[in-house]
Amino acid sequence: MVRRKFSQQFKEQVVKECLETGNVSIVARKHDILSNVVNRWVRQYQNGGLSNGKTCAGATVVTSDEYQQLVAEKKELEKANEQLKKTLGEQTLEVSILRDLFKKIQPSLADKIEIARKWIAKGYAVSRVLRIVGVSRSTYYFQETHEPKPRVYRGGRPIPGYSLAGDGRKVSDEQIKEWLMEEVEADGFGYGYVKLMVQLRRHHGVVINKKKVYRLCKELGILKPQRPLHRHYPRKLARNRDITAPNQLWEVDLKYGYIHGEDKFFFILSYIDVFDREIVGYYIGLRCEAKDAVMTLKSALWKRKLLTGGQAMPVIRSDNGPQFISNVFEEACEELKIEHERIPPKTPNMNAHIESFHRLLEDDRLSSCEFETYAEAYETVDKYMRWYNHERIHSSIHYLSPAEFHREHVKNGLMPTKSIRV
Repeated sequence: MVRRKFSQQFKEQVVKECLETGNVSIVARKHDILSNVVNRWVRQYQNGGLSNGKTCAGATVVTSDEYQQLVAEKKELEKANEQLKKTLGEQTLEVSILRDLFKKIQPSLADKIEIARKWIAKGYAVSRVLRIVGVSRSTYYFQETHEPKPRVYRGGRPIPGYSLAGDGRKVSDEQIKEWLMEEVEADGFGYGYVKLMVQLRRHHGVVINKKKVYRLCKELGILKPQRPLHRHYPRKLARNRDITAPNQLWEVDLKYGYIHGEDKFFFILSYIDVFDREIVGYYIGLRCEAKDAVMTLKSALWKRKLLTGGQAMPVIRSDNGPQFISNVFEEACEELKIEHERIPPKTPNMNAHIESFHRLLEDDRLSSCEFETYAEAYETVDKYMRWYNHERIHSSIHYLSPAEFHREHVKNGLMPTKSIRV
């Protein structure tokens, strides 16, 4: 086994994460380091022997007068901010309503009425909302006072009320609904009905198709909302890479999260292997600089055993963020003999795999959790990364998790269901 050597900068970063989260075991597990080693670094830092007596956060001493002045400036800024919110209230309302309308392709009258009800229920003036939506007051009030006629079900094939298991026994729909709720309440929160069908077949051996799973999910009210359709326009973009194996192309991007209890943001930087969809490296912190991106890249290369020499290095694809256009990141890529390519501005589709992962992270965790502390956010994101790599199934890789697909490819040469061209 290759012995790892840690730089002074890396040790300070790990100590900083331990002090910020207050949980040494989680940080040690994230970086694949023994807990006693991390504890020793923390003790050295607390004794003044790790960073020469300087704090990891670079704290500055503030006098009492300076503190009072900062408090007064904060109050003035808050007052100016409230005034600005009032001034921009109407513009914000109009933009929000137009955004809802834009999500509907050629919105019907019913769609406009539904959007108007939503914003009127929030306390906005009826006339203002209807003017933005483009519906007259008489039409709106007519729709509010006249209920549509209920649809009459005219028959069809009766629902049997059960499905068959692999051994031929009958499994009632109520039992299947219980299994569906267990999947959703566990790790299948972000799954659609097709992936839930795969989970039922895999875990319970039920002979069932996606149409019945759709009906049962609809009865339970757990159908995942459909993503809005977008207009597609012809584009002429360079697509000059055929990805046929792991470690050929890694995409990297940055994601923000919000801590409600502390009223501040934290950062998540992730590297994804485009071939097997595995998150090969990630960083979580209250700030994210170029040195953090370099440290995470080196850690990912070590985990994939690409630093021992002789292996081809992956191409790193990123957007034009400040971390990736810095001299620090470019010099590190040159030192590691890694090709770094940046996508053109306003073309996130060329970084689609990491953008898709960050959308999943937002939908499954960040938007559904209100973090009280940074330590809570750190632990939640760390658990999600491990669940995504080892449990979350993907239709493009034969309904396997990224780690399972990677092992199957190395062992048996298994390939994705479709060729990858980026």
